[in-house]
Amino acid sequence: MEIRDPVHGSIHILKEEVPIIRDNFFQRLRNIKQLGFSDYVFPGATHTRFLHSIGVMNVGTKAFDKLFPSETTNIEFMRLRETFKLACLLHDVGHAPLSHSTETVMPSLSSLCIPKNFLAENDLLINRQATHEDYTIKAIADSDFSESFSLIEKKFGVSRQHVAELIQGHTTDKEYFIINNKNYFPILHQLVSSEMDCDRMDYLLRDSYFCGVSYGHYDLDWLLDNLEQCEVNNQIFLGISERAVVTFDDFLLSRYHMFVMVYFHYRSVCLEQLLYKYFSSSPGEYSIPANINDYIKHDDHFLMKVMRESKNKYAQQIVKNKIPQKIFESFNNMQLIKLGRIQSYLESENIEFIRCSSSSRLSKYYTSDSQSDNYSLRVVRSLFDCDSKSYTDINQATELFLKFSESHGVNRLHCDLTSISTAQHKELRLLIRS
Repeated sequence: MEIRDPVHGSIHILKEEVPIIRDNFFQRLRNIKQLGFSDYVFPGATHTRFLHSIGVMNVGTKAFDKLFPSETTNIEFMRLRETFKLACLLHDVGHAPLSHSTETVMPSLSSLCIPKNFLAENDLLINRQATHEDYTIKAIADSDFSESFSLIEKKFGVSRQHVAELIQGHTTDKEYFIINNKNYFPILHQLVSSEMDCDRMDYLLRDSYFCGVSYGHYDLDWLLDNLEQCEVNNQIFLGISERAVVTFDDFLLSRYHMFVMVYFHYRSVCLEQLLYKYFSSSPGEYSIPANINDYIKHDDHFLMKVMRESKNKYAQQIVKNKIPQKIFESFNNMQLIKLGRIQSYLESENIEFIRCSSSSRLSKYYTSDSQSDNYSLRVVRSLFDCDSKSYTDINQATELFLKFSESHGVNRLHCDLTSISTAQHKELRLLIRS
């Protein structure tokens, strides 16, 4: 099967992978937008988790083939290749309607009844609220969806449990990922979920394209061409050539700018806050089922239909794309005192308001000390004899981390000014201008 993608061009799908993509559970992603409410601001941003997931698998395939170019006929590497491709393809298959916005109405993890061998050790001890990743694991491990894996399991010997483990980031069976006494789990997991994973490599370009902005552009081909294996104590980690550090900087800045300009746009974030208010003020009117087969029908259209039929004022504001006016906005911590004064006044006057706060760092993997994460990206430097290489933690290879080490905070207050008195309106103006 061939898929024409506006971002990556033609994407070829193996015939053994086709049943997975055509399964109802994966097809459900056609009706879940990648960016939640962002299309209320950027009308072109109607792209879905469906094509994004296929795009991630496409990027992952290119990355794997670059890292292991001489292993295309090795049966063991082909098994790892397909396991990794499916982890890329299915990393988002459990996403709820409007992406992350509805995870607050998910049930407890225990109610999903995920087989114990698919759960992390900590999840066996605490009964937390489920996340989209838990639904992903449940779908792969224990649902009708698992039947679509039969062809790929027979041809390549792929294990669904190990697909799930690459997504989760831990494995109880390292032998599956060991070839010639080398453990490839770290590098494959890093490509699924890390500072420079295939997910980010796809969504930055895709979100930028569909939103009609240029902030997410970076040189994907150069980044892929400069991926390197880094062997430490028989474990293989992800690295990049030192000549691609500048491109990696560009990649980081692209994500940072997309956060500021797109992902945290005041309108889409305020709509998300209204959704939380809807859930809390009308408990039970919409909830996500624990039954994985019932979960299939829960997509954006299902949730929007519930809200259109609801009498809840917040649901109606969302449906009509009406948000309270933005009355204050700050992009640094210097104005937090003023924001606190305005918020205190609103609370003292019993005036309803919405506060939207978020902070973003250039990289969540940045550390100011010398301790590096086992899964942190490494920079590879070739020595004079060309056969020897040295590895440096990415924190030490670029000054960009230090320059942007402080978090970038965005704080906003929204309030319906038509619902307050003239005196209150006047006092608010004075507080905002002071």
